[in-house]
Amino acid sequence: MKKPIVVIKFGSASITTADGEVDERIVLEIARQVAQIQQHYNVVLVSSGAVAAGKKFLTRYSGTLSERKAAAAIGNPLLLQIYSTYFRPFKIALAQSLCERQHFANRNQFVQLKNTYETLWKNNIIPIANENDVVSNKELKFSDNDELATLIAVGFGAEQILFTTSVPGVMDSEGIVIPELKVIDKAALSLARTDKSSVGLGGMTSKLNFARLANQMGIRAVIFSMQTENALLKAIEGQTGTICMAQPKKVSSRNKWLASGSLIKGKVIIDRGAVEALLQRKSLLLVGVKTCVEQFEEGEVFHIFDEDDQIIAVAKSKWDMGDLMKNVKRKDIILAHADDIVLL
Repeated sequence: MKKPIVVIKFGSASITTADGEVDERIVLEIARQVAQIQQHYNVVLVSSGAVAAGKKFLTRYSGTLSERKAAAAIGNPLLLQIYSTYFRPFKIALAQSLCERQHFANRNQFVQLKNTYETLWKNNIIPIANENDVVSNKELKFSDNDELATLIAVGFGAEQILFTTSVPGVMDSEGIVIPELKVIDKAALSLARTDKSSVGLGGMTSKLNFARLANQMGIRAVIFSMQTENALLKAIEGQTGTICMAQPKKVSSRNKWLASGSLIKGKVIIDRGAVEALLQRKSLLLVGVKTCVEQFEEGEVFHIFDEDDQIIAVAKSKWDMGDLMKNVKRKDIILAHADDIVLL
């Protein structure tokens, strides 16, 4: 039988020491445990740490965009070399996969990426993905590697996505790890600390938001720390950290791509009546739109928010919103057909 897919994302703070050096003790543990996981899963590793590994080679590094790009260019081969060194004794070869946001926005390019990964898996090779920082357009960057990992997981139909972090999991107000989140709602998001590590871009809010997207697409997410003994093996069995439960929802491959891979071009806020209509799997009518926050054109994808500014869905527009708001007086026009709306 075909193996299920697991995406494992390592944040910079999870694999580096306090001095910003790659923690080879952690990389050895990753190799040892992934070697066991690979027997039962097709694995994708998404690893941060390239900038942390490369910035020490730059004189008076201050973190500007061009310096981050340069540090990533230096650090990516160093990072892959370290991983390869520790995976080699387990007879596992690694392949570098430098991705850009446009690779997911373009359906044909994404299919090529997927086919490449499947070829690697057939040959017992694990891809390590990272953003192609050197050439990524500032306007089309991933928000962080949590997003990259989630787009891969959703697009490939992964069974699980594992997020490593610098803390043991999602913690309550008393600092106790919450073992399970059935739904990531506003209350769950309020638990996230807003600070970030000194070496990474993401944080707990980022992980919860992308775990929520994964859950809505039927993928279980686990947020945990590599400092736990056998952390990866325990996480994949749901025995450590915080488990974010997959929602029992069937979403077509096309709509999974629409919800995650496509570039979001706009945003509308809709009234309560329109929200109820969407929940009943009806189309979005112009009459239900209270505000167009960011305009978009026909065929582009936009976010739909309710009056409390909570995201409800993503949709593909049937109209140029600018022309619609200016020139059309009828309010019964379908802005997005039900088949082109994905509830989140």
